[in-house]
Amino acid sequence: MIQSIQKVIKIGTSGGVTIPAKELKRQNIAFGDEVEVIVRPLHNTTAADQAVISAAKKILSTYKKDFANLAKR
Repeated sequence: MIQSIQKVIKIGTSGGVTIPAKELKRQNIAFGDEVEVIVRPLHNTTAADQAVISAAKKILSTYKKDFANLAKR
């Protein structure tokens, strides 16, 4: 499962989101494969929610190698 926050980009008159190449490889997803997409707008998040998300991203970024080592145990 891939869970991330992506910005909607304009594709012609439609909108779309991208899947990072490393996630495609990790999930063994190829171009043309069908995937399930669940859309939930983030408009309802509060400033406090955004602060928690920002802090979590900073912690994950800072300790990325440590978390990867823990996941292998």
